[in-house]
Amino acid sequence: MQKIYLDTIQQFNDYNGMETLHPLVSVVHVESTEHIKECMMHYGFYALYLKENKGCKLSYGRTEYDFDEMTVTSFAPGQVVTIEPNPEVPFAKYVGLAFHPDLLNRTSLGKQMSRYEFFDYTSNEALHLSAQEVEIFKGVLAMIEQELHHAIDKHTRELVVSHIELLLNYCLRFYDRQFITREEINHSVVKKFLSLLDEYIVNKAEYEGLPTVAYFADKCCLSTGYFGTLVKTETGRTAKDLINDRILAKAKEILQSETLSINQVSQRLGFEYSQHFIRFFNAMTGKTPTQWRAA
Repeated sequence: MQKIYLDTIQQFNDYNGMETLHPLVSVVHVESTEHIKECMMHYGFYALYLKENKGCKLSYGRTEYDFDEMTVTSFAPGQVVTIEPNPEVPFAKYVGLAFHPDLLNRTSLGKQMSRYEFFDYTSNEALHLSAQEVEIFKGVLAMIEQELHHAIDKHTRELVVSHIELLLNYCLRFYDRQFITREEINHSVVKKFLSLLDEYIVNKAEYEGLPTVAYFADKCCLSTGYFGTLVKTETGRTAKDLINDRILAKAKEILQSETLSINQVSQRLGFEYSQHFIRFFNAMTGKTPTQWRAA
């Protein structure tokens, strides 16, 4: 399989047959007449694509996804994406934005990139846009592109970064809408999560340690970021909060109904050290396990 390394915007533009207007950011329009080829793409910058046809199959990690029309996917520096051709529609058609992390140095957006968790979502968690959302997405891309065609001056970087931030904020809004419109699917994921969590605490915690958000995200075939946002949207609480609630409930049940020592309770729940369990219990209830048991 061919490996393609895109570390710079110049390499990105060369790959897509586009002129480089700015060394750190690019907007591309691709309607390829060449068949999509299987390859593995390594990203050294941020990229967002609006896929306009069923051009290819992507896999990120262990999950595959057939792209539908008007779907947005995003990648961050360091990510590796496998691209496979789709025999039904062998030609790619998309618009995209790429920007190098260096563009964001000493900017407020650079300090806030962790807000945009969708860069860590896998390909099966892509963003599906309505017709109106497509127009907004393309409209902001057009503003970025217009600025790139303007002669570079002291305002260029600030305006381009501002437009990129606007696009990312719209993507946050669109993802919020997607979480809401997929309420039934989300509900089933949360239900599975809580069921797996209860089972883990009873049967696995003592031998495998405390449960983690990443463990349950993997069991639900979702990235940790997407899983966390889904749970928060559906329940109003973080996945970590729900895990802690279930651990606390089980701790109280054991403390109340059994005569195990605090150290034994700690071990049964998956804590490596009893001091950690005591600290956890005190933070959650305002009392130590011994004080709570004696009350």
